[in-house]
Amino acid sequence: MSLNYNKTLVEVFAQACSQYAQKPAFTCMNHTLSYADLDRLSARFAAYLQAHTRLQPGDRIAVQLPNILQYPVVVFGALRAGLIVVNTNPLYTPTEIKHQLNDSGAKALIVLANIAKNAAEVIAETQVEQVIVTELGDLHPPVKRLLLNFAVKYIKKMVPAFHFPRQISLCKALKTAPKHYVPVVVKPEDVAVLQYTGGTTGVAKGAMLTHRNLVANMLQVNHYMRDIFRPGQEYYVAPLPLYHIYSFTIHCTSALSIGNHNLLIPNPRDISGFVKTLQGQPFTFFVGLNTLFNALMRDSDFVKLDFSHLRLTSSGGMALTSETARKWVELTKAPLSEGYGLTETSPVVSINPVSDCREGSVGIALENTEVRVIDEHGASLPLGEAGELCVRGPQVMRGYWLRPEATAEVIDDEGWFQTGDIATIDAEGYIKIVDRKKDMINVSGFKVFPNEVEDVLSTHPDILEAAVVGIPDGEGSEIVKAFIVCSGPELSFETVRAYAREKLTAYKVPHQVEFCKDLPKSNVGKILRRELRDRDIQKCQKATT
Repeated sequence: MSLNYNKTLVEVFAQACSQYAQKPAFTCMNHTLSYADLDRLSARFAAYLQAHTRLQPGDRIAVQLPNILQYPVVVFGALRAGLIVVNTNPLYTPTEIKHQLNDSGAKALIVLANIAKNAAEVIAETQVEQVIVTELGDLHPPVKRLLLNFAVKYIKKMVPAFHFPRQISLCKALKTAPKHYVPVVVKPEDVAVLQYTGGTTGVAKGAMLTHRNLVANMLQVNHYMRDIFRPGQEYYVAPLPLYHIYSFTIHCTSALSIGNHNLLIPNPRDISGFVKTLQGQPFTFFVGLNTLFNALMRDSDFVKLDFSHLRLTSSGGMALTSETARKWVELTKAPLSEGYGLTETSPVVSINPVSDCREGSVGIALENTEVRVIDEHGASLPLGEAGELCVRGPQVMRGYWLRPEATAEVIDDEGWFQTGDIATIDAEGYIKIVDRKKDMINVSGFKVFPNEVEDVLSTHPDILEAAVVGIPDGEGSEIVKAFIVCSGPELSFETVRAYAREKLTAYKVPHQVEFCKDLPKSNVGKILRRELRDRDIQKCQKATT
């Protein structure tokens, strides 16, 4: 089927707001913005940017917000003004913020007061000319706004002192803005979002995602799920941060384009608060990932929720273990579809068909998406053989911002993007991600993929989480080491080894086991193997000096 990708996010947004004006768009902390509200407020923000700043179409504007109502308002306002949105993690340190602001050349920053202190420390060392600060309750009704902002700042003391040379509150910006903004000519090939990622190599880089990239992926997802999504009727739970491309695409493009409703969860790490928010909500679609599913299922109140309205759970962002999938489906009685994607592919590459979700697979490539696996020399491999997964399609990024050399390393002249993931593709087109290329462990010439070992360990009833890495053995090879979080009394090293030996070939069995209270995770809950590996190597180096 031919899908029309020759649109912009601004056009998609305008059409949705017109078609679904009275439908609820986003709900957060018991307040809902309709599509008409979203249209009105984003237009007002666009008007402010045009009338009261020196920003011009094509300039970059950094958005550092959690999942609150302000996020879709300012993002679509910025896009309507012709700006490029730079999604910025609220958990960033001053050093990380400085790098992203300078690398992107951002001229404006929108930030939540609670986290503004870190940006304030480095703002003078950036090109940012205007800072717009918002408080948690700014888009709530007047009385609630005053009470909420007062409580956050003075009772809970969650707003550390900060100062920016040129700052204005979002409330004042919206109040002083002209009534109308001037529509800007935006082309599908223009960059819409700079999405920062470590990519397949080194330092964080900005993936240039054009309007066409993002609209294409939105249409691909909606087409693939056409028999599941009911326009204007679905109620999505949105716990993953909107500044992450997976969540952004699901909630700010796919769901929004067909008039569906999103329930924003500002802090999914607060499991009890998260569960309280879900109580009594007739949600039909749940978006999450492996570690979040596990954390929720350990909560006694979560397992008591009413899942009778739930029609589908979508899993992405990290590998879904078979044990977690089994328990989730058993609890919710709804299908769980695992998909696969990367920042550089806007992000979705493949999805498991709801009618035929296959354990261990990330599904079939989306419409107009080509996939293949290659060996270390770049030659295509036969079906069933493991190699590096390559993707070609309309959702593949233009390239890395200001990094043509890095772009050339991952996108060839024919448009194939090398993902850095090891995968197999079967005769029916189902893709299985074996592991990250850089995470593969070499045990005396034998390849060990951490995902496989982690999946086995996670089936043990007393193991909550497991991460597996390769540690140098001093002889040019590596050994397998497992980091484990237990649900009860700590297991013994011998018990873990014996359990693994029952299910794994000898060289895949962990040679070392370290028991932990928790595992380091990224902003979306993905376990950081590299941090565990680096920490262990440094520990060994100190012990030998």
